[in-house]
Amino acid sequence: MPPGFARLWTAQTVSSLGDGVSHAALPLLALTLTRDPMALAVVTAAGTLPWLLFGALGGALVDRWDRRRTMWVTDAARAVLLAIPAAAALLDVLSIALLAAVAFLLGLGGLFFDTAATAYLPDLLGRDPALLQRANSRLRGTQTAMSGFAGPPAGSALLALGRAVPLLADAVSFMLSALLVRSLPAISRPVPEIRESLLRQARVGASYVFRDRLLLGLALRPAVGNIAFLAVETVLALFAHDRLGIDTYGFGLLLTAEATGGLLGAGIASSLGRRLGTGTALTCTAAIEGLAILGLAAAPNPYVAGLALAVCGAGMGATMVLGPSLRQAIVPPHLMGRVASTSRMLAMCAAPIGAFLGGWLATAFDIRTPLYAAAVLLLAMTAVTASMTSNRRVEAALHAAAPANSPEHPTSTDLAQQKAPDVL
Repeated sequence: MPPGFARLWTAQTVSSLGDGVSHAALPLLALTLTRDPMALAVVTAAGTLPWLLFGALGGALVDRWDRRRTMWVTDAARAVLLAIPAAAALLDVLSIALLAAVAFLLGLGGLFFDTAATAYLPDLLGRDPALLQRANSRLRGTQTAMSGFAGPPAGSALLALGRAVPLLADAVSFMLSALLVRSLPAISRPVPEIRESLLRQARVGASYVFRDRLLLGLALRPAVGNIAFLAVETVLALFAHDRLGIDTYGFGLLLTAEATGGLLGAGIASSLGRRLGTGTALTCTAAIEGLAILGLAAAPNPYVAGLALAVCGAGMGATMVLGPSLRQAIVPPHLMGRVASTSRMLAMCAAPIGAFLGGWLATAFDIRTPLYAAAVLLLAMTAVTASMTSNRRVEAALHAAAPANSPEHPTSTDLAQQKAPDVL
């Protein structure tokens, strides 16, 4: 690994810890202001809206801007932003509207930072597929540990010290991340494209994903997966309480089992890719997720349910290392931001569909029905995308990546008129 990766890794670790703190603190802060479920939902939903509204345009902007500068400026801006609700909490003028606005702007910052980081990493690592898998395994594992394990309990504890404390802690994490990212090596940009409208450039990026079967397969997995997983998540607490007899403390342990599996999956992803080939490994992890949800639906007791969630988490963790690593290795540098944001936007747009589907199935049929439906959906998605992300297609794409990623790349107009590389 080049020395710069350690700094990027440290920056994202610190930032993920802050994200975990605010992930727990923002809903709890909202709860101190209102008991209205709809008002609480507004705060939660506000953070996802930027991806739905500006995902494709954000990717086009990242492809125009310097990626390192985009990351550190975004984190510095988020640090300053968090000072506003912190001051409002100290002055006792905090409101739901302000929390929702802050959540929206934090989500917008996350859109730019995550997209820029995804585009910067392959340039930092020389687009080496093996290094990308190792790097994403470390980044994903640390993100799960910080935002899933350490951050939320820390956020709850800091909130007990005062309403402004977790917000200030998150602001410090963003500022430290900004300073670390600013020290990263500058990487020369590809030859700039002919200046075209932002909307046209965004459309070219989206078209590149939909016209390449491998990239489309990689995008469909998280999109369909989000429908399935949100259907499960919507009824999981009720399922755990009514069918498994799990109390509040036990439910927390159940979620911890899933996060533990996610850490394991991220850790073994590179090994799976080497042994099975990336394409076969992706198919296997997707099948494991579907079978694990099927096991969860049929679980007779909390122990089997916890094991099923741990296995599902492992499949998800490995998938979220292998898929992005492959995408970073094969997508031309000048399109990386747009391709990454398009894929993420598809996944984010699918999430509300899953939440609605889970609630409707549980109401119309039975509390286990959403889980069985999610398992069927995941297994069907596995069958459909298996040939799209096969080892043969992956190897062909990696072989073609070197000339495709040359600085002498076509303009957006050329790409719009030509079919994206459809690897056979």
